[in-house]
Amino acid sequence: MGGTAMKLVILDRNGTINVHREDFVKSDIEWTPLPGALEAVARLNHAGWHVVIASNQSGLGRGLFDMASLNAMHAKMHKMLAAVGGKVDAVFYCPHSPDENCDCRKPKPGLFLQIGDRYGIDLQGVPTCGDSLRDLQAGAAAGCEPHLLLTGMGAACRGVDPLPPEYPANTMVHDDLAAFVDFLLAREARDAMQVAV
Repeated sequence: MGGTAMKLVILDRNGTINVHREDFVKSDIEWTPLPGALEAVARLNHAGWHVVIASNQSGLGRGLFDMASLNAMHAKMHKMLAAVGGKVDAVFYCPHSPDENCDCRKPKPGLFLQIGDRYGIDLQGVPTCGDSLRDLQAGAAAGCEPHLLLTGMGAACRGVDPLPPEYPANTMVHDDLAAFVDFLLAREARDAMQVAV
């Protein structure tokens, strides 16, 4: 990343920022942040990173909730982030059910490609993190650097080393979003020191 390049991180939402629910998060009442996740986003922001979400929201296509409910969830997220000094620049979501065969439902890279287009950047090496295999497959297909969180569905991979072969080859594993941010900021500081030497 050059000095002028936009510093972008692409995050999954359910199981990464908020608590994952097997029956889908259907309302703002059900949207609950994971401990430390909002503060982790704020730390990224303070270090000059832009944070964008790429999220499958097939509950829309399945008729489990409507756009007003999704907007209310994101309004709650933005408000809670603002309270700790953080912000998400944009939320890109796939509204389709699995049988609609769209290009944007992860593990397809469509949402990531939309993000690259919107920001006019090449996603090669852009860090992305999520709690499921399909998050990382979608990101890796768009050239992103994949990071698995052991929260949400990722908890099933706790203690699994190496990861199953279907995971992208260079996947890095972190306990949670805060640990991922620790890693990213420490690496950035290390790289900056090497440049300074």
